Amino acid sequence: MRSNDPGFWLANSLQPGVVKKINSSAMAFKQMENIAFFLAFAENHVAKSELFQTVDLYEAQDPNAVLICLSSLARKSEKLFGKAGLGPKEAEGEKRSWTEEQLKAGQNVIGLQMGSNKGATASGINFGNTRHM
Repeated sequence: MRSNDPGFWLANSLQPGVVKKINSSAMAFKQMENIAFFLAFAENHVAKSELFQTVDLYEAQDPNAVLICLSSLARKSEKLFGKAGLGPKEAEGEKRSWTEEQLKAGQNVIGLQMGSNKGATASGINFGNTRHM
């Protein structure tokens, strides 16, 4: 994403014209600015935990974080931009609606083990001692 700018190609192919300014300079600052432009685009569409830092790509500190960001953007491309996605389809949450009657019935259910002192216990554990059979 430094010199030939595939990040800009990806961003502009998903959303045409989103990245207008592409620095073709070989200066480190300008190349890092290019990466920051891509990250600004990705920030609007990808979870914050799936983004990478500029130095992760520029200095190759964390290529895995870069891959996570790109694959997340590829997963969401069909839903967000109507373009063919790459990888597994992102799951959508299932909305559930409960009636008041169902909610009240759930409050009357007693957990199966509530109030029980039977079952797994720590009795018989001897720390530092051998097992006697």
